[in-house]
Amino acid sequence: MTTLSSPFVAGPGGVMTDEVGVVTGDLELRTELSDDGKLRAQVRYEGAEEWYAITGGSCALADPRDHEPVHSLLLGLLNRPEG
Repeated sequence: MTTLSSPFVAGPGGVMTDEVGVVTGDLELRTELSDDGKLRAQVRYEGAEEWYAITGGSCALADPRDHEPVHSLLLGLLNRPEG
């Protein structure tokens, strides 16, 4: 399993999670790619311990080399400090 994480700022619309609904503010994105090619995206509040699954934030990757580009794409979509 490989894991990537990056800090970001979610805007007023926030990020929808399965467990707690919308989260906003200073967050951290984590993507995990399992050995069988399944990617899972999660967020947590900066400095917190508990991770929340991003609603619709899982997929299967055909090539493990796609993990970093997918992580970067998600980060670009979610990082909206200006709203």
